[in-house]
Amino acid sequence: MTRRLFSAALLALNLFSTAAAAPNIVLLMGDDHGWEETGYNGHPHVKTPVLDEMAAQGLRFDRFYSGHPNCSPTRASFLTGRHPNRMGTFAPGWSMRPEERTIAHIARQAGYQCGHFGKWHVGTVKAVSPTNPGAMGFHEWLSHDNFFELDPALSRNGGPPEVYPGESSEILVREAIRFIDRAQQDNKPFLTVIWFGSPHEPYSGLPADLALYDDLPARYARKKVRLTSNETGQPVTRPQGEVLRERYAEITAMDRAIGQLRSHLAETGLRENTLLFYCGDNGTSGDAALASPHRGVKSEIYEGGSLVPGVIEWPARITKPRTTSVRASTSDLLPTLCALTGQPLPDRPIDGVDLTPLFDGKLSERPEPLCFWMYDTSRFQNVKRIPYIDPQQQEGTTPLVKMLAGKYTRSFTNYRHPPQDEADFRGARSIIRGDFKLVVQDKGESDVQQELFDLKADPAEKVNLVDQQPAVAAELAAALREWQQSVLNSLRGADYDD
Repeated sequence: MTRRLFSAALLALNLFSTAAAAPNIVLLMGDDHGWEETGYNGHPHVKTPVLDEMAAQGLRFDRFYSGHPNCSPTRASFLTGRHPNRMGTFAPGWSMRPEERTIAHIARQAGYQCGHFGKWHVGTVKAVSPTNPGAMGFHEWLSHDNFFELDPALSRNGGPPEVYPGESSEILVREAIRFIDRAQQDNKPFLTVIWFGSPHEPYSGLPADLALYDDLPARYARKKVRLTSNETGQPVTRPQGEVLRERYAEITAMDRAIGQLRSHLAETGLRENTLLFYCGDNGTSGDAALASPHRGVKSEIYEGGSLVPGVIEWPARITKPRTTSVRASTSDLLPTLCALTGQPLPDRPIDGVDLTPLFDGKLSERPEPLCFWMYDTSRFQNVKRIPYIDPQQQEGTTPLVKMLAGKYTRSFTNYRHPPQDEADFRGARSIIRGDFKLVVQDKGESDVQQELFDLKADPAEKVNLVDQQPAVAAELAAALREWQQSVLNSLRGADYDD
């Protein structure tokens, strides 16, 4: 009896210690993985058993948004909690700025070991870059300037790129596990960020994964789609069924790699107090759009451009499976991490909100609006462009399959912003407050189109309510304009003043 009582007391003490200890944090993100491309969201073909299990056992977000309908900007929001336009990360290939404060800076200050693995795409990863993962707060990184396929060439801690044979998602998870184990040996909590290269085109997969989708080429043979050739790096037109077979093989391989990570956390006793999160970086790309109930695709301001899978597991805190309809975003990660680690928010405008009340079922509606803005970069065509970062430091080194501008590496840009002009407010943009969403798009120099949707009644954004609800549209337009002005203040450097 005494021994049983002692064991029960020890178990209770261990559970108390686990709950009281700082959580380990693992943040995963797929590349071009849209909301509908999971089994748990009802996709007719793609197989994601691990993500399905996470959604069934943890906290499932039915309305999780990438910070932007494109990848580099979303990654900037993921790292900083801020809209990417605040730091000039307007589109793919536009870098961050060195003055930004990231989740890694925050976690590092709280005593975490911080590692980044995979796609970076907010600057170059080489050692001299002022925006590489190390400069942005990570202790270690094995990363790529952009996306990658099988046998990726990756840079370790800014060194020359090396080829790592194998399936890319499994390679990243294997390296991340080694990092996690080292952090544990050093008795330190860890922040591990894994940004997969899948399922971004061009697509490729292992034979066993491809075989799962052998029926698709015949089922979707008629439609032709344009994407990159794995053989030449140039654009090619192919039957959609062949493309889907390869894309879904990549998603399944990524899902399996996530399962390998979950298994390791369980086997090493880390799963209970590790927050494990997954999302996509934007909506499904146009070549693969197939079964989405939402309007639009990647690079569009409608829901299909930015709604992505979102799931969290953290058994010590999220003790029962739950599904939430609260709208959340990649910009919410930094303020949430600050709350979890007891660190203050950076002293600058933050667009995200703390999601920790949601973990405990105490948040039923987002307290602040969600704003999206695809800045019109033609603004820079007729002005003097002054680089924010030395262009040589913005020249990438890690090769990839896709050729662009005559080369197989990527370069980045970021400019010091010219004096404010009315043209600065242009570009497709939207604001969501409650269930109402206002979409604003420029159709000409003085022609501005507004669309108002009730996302609860009309999640597919088919019915424009501007004429029926003019007061709501006007109120949201004013709030959106005010927010844009705040973003432009940041863009001109106001947040970096001492």
